[in-house]
Amino acid sequence: MRSVAIACQGGGSHCAFTAGVLRVLLRKLDPSRISIIGLSGTSGGAFCAAIAWYSLLLGDREQGARLLDSFWHAISAHSPWDLALNDTLVWLGRVGESFALPEASPYQFPPIGQERLAQTLEAHIPFAQLDGLVKPDSPNLLVGAVNILSGEFTIFQPRHADPAKRITLQTLLASAALPTLFRAVSIGTDLYWDGLFSENPPIRDFLVQPQNVADKPDEIWVIQINPQTRLDEPTSVHTISDRRNELSGNLSLNQEVGFVQQVNDWLQLGWLNADNFKHIEVRWIPLTLDLDYASKLDRNPAFVRQLIEHGEQIATVFLQGLPA
Repeated sequence: MRSVAIACQGGGSHCAFTAGVLRVLLRKLDPSRISIIGLSGTSGGAFCAAIAWYSLLLGDREQGARLLDSFWHAISAHSPWDLALNDTLVWLGRVGESFALPEASPYQFPPIGQERLAQTLEAHIPFAQLDGLVKPDSPNLLVGAVNILSGEFTIFQPRHADPAKRITLQTLLASAALPTLFRAVSIGTDLYWDGLFSENPPIRDFLVQPQNVADKPDEIWVIQINPQTRLDEPTSVHTISDRRNELSGNLSLNQEVGFVQQVNDWLQLGWLNADNFKHIEVRWIPLTLDLDYASKLDRNPAFVRQLIEHGEQIATVFLQGLPA
């Protein structure tokens, strides 16, 4: 049996693609052949990873597939007022790349968006029950955020020695606290922003934390939101801004994956103790639609559905290409 950890990159509404991928993996992976021993995520990727993880704790993968679909339906814009607000934000995002617009702090407005997000998460994950569901052999979940006062990267996880750094509603909100949209999230005496500024998503801890080499994954599957390559040189203000955002979002991801590849190289050279580390294969499941940065704010139901279906298609092809 192969053991797998699934890492989910953050990226706003584009993470509906991740939901589509995970829906297929939950439904079609044969647990007698491939065991999911961990998930990680940042921002929207953390939401998807947490829902999938919760379904694994329950032992009900079909429920996880349903909850992923329900979550993204719930946070989509449906009412005429919400659709109008959504379209305005996306339009401002695109116009702001070409023209200087007035900027406002999220502290100048009521935290309506954050509160709605919190309510939606609570409706899909019973956070008060999680500690009781986690067993010694349960899959792990890593959620990334950054402490904005100390500048330290923080990994929240269910078995953390510090109860303040376990998986809670506040943990997920912290991982998605993009400072241009949401207020910082307070956990204990610390304040957190989006994990985009730390590990996006956490990966190296899958190698470092388990002391027993048998508890480390054989493979890490990366669900990538930001494209790694582009065919054409960005020359307009719009395309330059988009590519800058993509590269920024991939910076920490590539560093995390680079650590795995470095360990693999050192093992091959005999520089690491094979009793503590093993070769880990990295496989990629990338979003391949050509999308701009502003669409990461787009909660139009048709767009969200398109992303979910694209994720399902890409995941199906990915599974077909896996070695036996």
